Amino acid sequence: MSRWKNIAVLAAATASVVAATGCGPTTASPEESPQSGVLELLTTDLQGSFQEAVEQSGKIETLRARMVASGPEDFEMQLTLDLRDPVSYEGVMDMEGVPTAVRMVDSAMYIEVPEAERESNDGKRWMKMDLSSAFATGMDLEQPIQKVDPVVQVKTLLGLEEVTVVGEETVDGTPTVHYTVTASTEEHLAMLEEQGEIDSAELANSLDEMAEFSVTEIKTDVWVDEQYWPRRARMTMGEIVITIDYTDYNEPVNIEAPPAAETNDFDALLEGLKELGAGS
Repeated sequence: MSRWKNIAVLAAATASVVAATGCGPTTASPEESPQSGVLELLTTDLQGSFQEAVEQSGKIETLRARMVASGPEDFEMQLTLDLRDPVSYEGVMDMEGVPTAVRMVDSAMYIEVPEAERESNDGKRWMKMDLSSAFATGMDLEQPIQKVDPVVQVKTLLGLEEVTVVGEETVDGTPTVHYTVTASTEEHLAMLEEQGEIDSAELANSLDEMAEFSVTEIKTDVWVDEQYWPRRARMTMGEIVITIDYTDYNEPVNIEAPPAAETNDFDALLEGLKELGAGS
């Protein structure tokens, strides 16, 4: 993944819920207020609404997300997530310019092999990687779910202040309230470290990468609907813009590992190559 895409995926970690920046007591909830008044509450009672959004995000079990990024390179990622234990996801992401299907099931990552390359994969469609292996850890293949998961994201902006209401807007036919906040790059990344989303080494690397693209501040926009679900999140960092749309909250999903007959084990292949090299 290019350095630009590393920035984009990192940005997605904080793109989705300004609605978590407040920490005051909830003064109203969907059960206590007429549905028609929720948008007004989202506009006028920021702290109460933000706290309700935090609580609602904790009830998310499944959802779909679409992330579109523009900047030095454009790319798109679509995911279906099942956040119940054990967490799993499936989707399509950009792998070196090629749309590639991926699945994470039972602590294993399955990556679709391009058709032109399947002959070298024993004719099989999928490659399996154990997420605990050194190779998989180095690729950080769990990033998509970590960075797009609104349960994680809803807590990441707790340290940012001065959130303002842009107004009521419709997102894909759903009435929402639009929030915005802008922070310096240093403040934003320090908040991520404080929230445990990045460590000190990642903080230093991210600051370097942001400086490389002349990013000095990060603007976050979030749209929250009458159910207190985030519907859209956008981060703007100079010429880099990342937008995430969320749909199908808690709808049924069925994410399964590919058939064993269509799957090759990457770790077994690596071990075989090591043994071949040792014997030569």
